[in-house]
Amino acid sequence: MSAADGGVIRCGEAHLGAIRAIYNDAILHTTALYEYRPRNPEVVAAWWAAKQAADLPVLGVEADDGTLAGFATWGPFRPFPAFKYSAEHSVYVHRDHRGRGLGRVLISAIVAEATARDLHLLVGGIDADNVASKALHRGAGFTPAGTIRQAGFKFGRWLDLEFWQLVLAGPRHPVDG
Repeated sequence: MSAADGGVIRCGEAHLGAIRAIYNDAILHTTALYEYRPRNPEVVAAWWAAKQAADLPVLGVEADDGTLAGFATWGPFRPFPAFKYSAEHSVYVHRDHRGRGLGRVLISAIVAEATARDLHLLVGGIDADNVASKALHRGAGFTPAGTIRQAGFKFGRWLDLEFWQLVLAGPRHPVDG
């Protein structure tokens, strides 16, 4: 499956180099990640191991040449039991593949996966100046949930962090504990 046909795959260890490259480009050139230093292979391997141990999805779309063009995943929204039906997701598209609709494919896939797993809420933390990401989320049905002013400092300036949310139907019978 490729970007051309909109096929979504489950990423594997073979994709870690491409995931790292996509992350590092975002770290170095954008405010999509409030990080300063590129991630080394060990950090990405630990990230992957944690995703696998927690059975968290890492979904991707490959370009026609088989390279990873983008990926989406989620993690816990907060590390407390009452948040077990909420997740914070992320969507990243390689800079050479932006503007082709892959973000829409990936966000749709992550929403479908969250729905299938009976989550109730997806949250995205988006830099307030990231017009493309906010448009992507708006188009997928997310709504603004609040802004934390001057939450981060990068590229010599304060950054405002917006939270966007999508309330899902599940779970049918939520339980405490």
